[in-house]
This record gives sequence, C-alpha cells and structure tokens, in this order.
Amino acid sequence: MSKKNRIRPLFQLDGKIALVTGASKGIGEAMARGLAEFGAKVVVSSRKQEAVDAVAKAFQADGLEATGIAANMGNLDDIHALVDKTLETYDGLDILINNAAASPVFGPIHNTDERAFDKIIDVNLKGPFELCKIAYPVLKARGGGSIIHISSIGGLTPEAGIGIYSVSKAAIINLTKAMAQDWGRDNIRVNAICPGLVKTKFSEALWSDDKILGRFLSKIPLGRAGSPDDIAGLAVFLASDAAAYCSGGVYLVDGGYASN
Repeated sequence: MSKKNRIRPLFQLDGKIALVTGASKGIGEAMARGLAEFGAKVVVSSRKQEAVDAVAKAFQADGLEATGIAANMGNLDDIHALVDKTLETYDGLDILINNAAASPVFGPIHNTDERAFDKIIDVNLKGPFELCKIAYPVLKARGGGSIIHISSIGGLTPEAGIGIYSVSKAAIINLTKAMAQDWGRDNIRVNAICPGLVKTKFSEALWSDDKILGRFLSKIPLGRAGSPDDIAGLAVFLASDAAAYCSGGVYLVDGGYASN
C-alpha cells in the first residue's frame, strides 16, 4: 500500500457484515446507513418487520446492501432468532451495534413501577448482554470484530426524568469495559458511545418542551441539540480498522455538555 493511500482504506467496511438493533429510525437508522455507505452489508433490526423492511428498501434504492430482520430485544427467543437469521442471510457477522432501548416513563424516579423497571433493564441491559454472548463465538471465529454499545450521557450522570434509564446506561458502560477486558484476546473490540441530547422521536420528551430544551441548550457549548448523523460518524470509525486500537472506550457525543 502506498503512503498516499495508507489511512483512507482503514475506514472502508467492504466485505464486513453489520447488525444494528433499534435501526428503524433515529440514531440506529443513521448508523446503519453510515455503515452501509462505507461498504458493509447491514442487517437492520427493530421490533416491527414492516418498519425494518421499509428502511432496508430505502437503503437498497440508494445502491446499499441491507436486509430487515425484526426482533424484540426484550425477548430472548427473538434475540437468538436474530443471530440465526443474520447468519442465514450473510453467513457471518463482524460488527454489532446495540442501539435498541426503552424508556417507558418520564418523571421522578419513584414513579417507575416494577413493570417499567423490568422493561428498561430487559431491553437496555439484558438484551444487549444476551445478544453479545450469542454473537461472541461468531465474531471469534471470524478473527475478531467490533461491538458498539449505545449508552448515554445519562450513564455518566443521571438525567432528571429518566432515572432508571440512566441507571441502565451506566450499567452498559461497565458491560462495555468488562467485555473489552474479556474478549480483547480474541481481537473483539468493545466500545460505548454516549450521545447527549439528540433530536429523535425517542428523546422527544426532552426537546419538545421549550423549558427543558432551554435548560439543555444553556449547558451545551456548541449551542444546539445533536442530530442522528452526529452519532453515525463515530460509529463508522469505531466499526472500522481505523479504530483497531480502540477498545473499552467511552466516547461522548454531546456538544460539550459534559464539560460543564
């Protein structure tokens, strides 16, 4: 390889197979598109088959390779089937992004009942853990790979109104580090991305209220909420060989919010 083309190819994902959960919209869809644009074959997953089919079809219309496989990350049978169907479709897996999440309550932490608590933990923590366990031997057999967990700035400091969600995202950060320690010898890199306020349907309760939005913006040095594409670029980097020496990292994409 000439020096002229030494770095650029590291970002390419040609021949790689990626699975992105929670990818029917928002951050997940943006990350899946980013991976596909850099050459990966992408499995778009979310709860509803019609939703993931629509995203995959839109990608295909743009000349990208993608397929939709529905799965509920709170259901262990669905998680096993998701990996099985991915292997049936593409005969491998190199990149796994755990983005699917649940936050069914907004308000004081004492308003979170047992049912909501269990859903948050099942989808945000147990689901990613189980999916990674199932994917681990596949990644190992391929000679390594990249796992990216989507945490949150709430995983570093709990955010008002989403207390148990923040707890689940704190656990994801330590899960990232534990997996990085255990699986590094297998050349499996595990990293976490902590988005700040990003304008998506999922976070609408935080940015649709002018008072809440104003409080956030007053603490964001860049002076704006993020977009899903702001997260996608980092995901592409962490998935690629350009990040070959990055593992166990926790990366903030928050406009400088945490610097306050």
